Amino acid sequence: MSASPETAELVLEPGRASRHYWRDLWRYRELLGFLAWRDVKVRYKQTVLGVAWAMLQPLVTMVIFSFVFGVLAGMGKGDPAYPLIVMAGLLPWQLFSAALTGSSGSLVSNAHLVSKVYFPRLIVPLSSLAVALVDFLIVLALYAAMAAWFGLAPDWRCLLLPAFMACALLIALGAGLWLTALTVKYRDFRFILPFILQVGVFLSPIGFRTDVLPNWRDLLALNPMTGIIEAFRWALLGGQSEFYWRGFATSMAVGTALLATGLWYFRRTERSFADVI
Repeated sequence: MSASPETAELVLEPGRASRHYWRDLWRYRELLGFLAWRDVKVRYKQTVLGVAWAMLQPLVTMVIFSFVFGVLAGMGKGDPAYPLIVMAGLLPWQLFSAALTGSSGSLVSNAHLVSKVYFPRLIVPLSSLAVALVDFLIVLALYAAMAAWFGLAPDWRCLLLPAFMACALLIALGAGLWLTALTVKYRDFRFILPFILQVGVFLSPIGFRTDVLPNWRDLLALNPMTGIIEAFRWALLGGQSEFYWRGFATSMAVGTALLATGLWYFRRTERSFADVI
């Protein structure tokens, strides 16, 4: 009986994995979908606070930041309402931090697969982005309800939101590739990441806008999330927040370098994952 033309042959030979890596990544797309769906189900299946917790965290953070920056620091005057400014900044940060957390620990949490089965290891951190996207959509629904409450209607700028989301995910993936590859060898990085995110939430313009600190805008833009947060505000607040093109370009340049070097380091160390994990 002849073999089906749909059957794919897996040939193991020296150097083949490197030569056909990106083609194999496409061939294993079903595994990518399976792992992504599995992570989403594990995140929300049989949980009492699954969706509620995804909304509660940014909501509490918004209240604290609105009080500290809007009331105590006196930045809450004018339009739009300061809670909307903070929530519009929290949206990309929530997406970035969830994607970074998931991707950075993805290889260690899937050690049973990495050590036994061949597939492009890049699939594992890529699949972890699905949970971050689901959490983001939940928080986006919360923002939409807040915007309706404050009487802010969306406009054409919201059509660019998917592009800004993709930018945030690529930056998170670049940093996540560095961290997940390093975590395989040095488990200390599991404890370093929460500290990085804790510091990053204050160094990113979530509770404040960079236009109130004009002398610091270019320096703040070296944080790749600064440009993304400002772009989200511009898109969500109907242009009531300035789009700082130079800062966005700087943030994207830093983010692109992070993604390129993350891919390089991940591919360089990928062969040893199964041995040391």
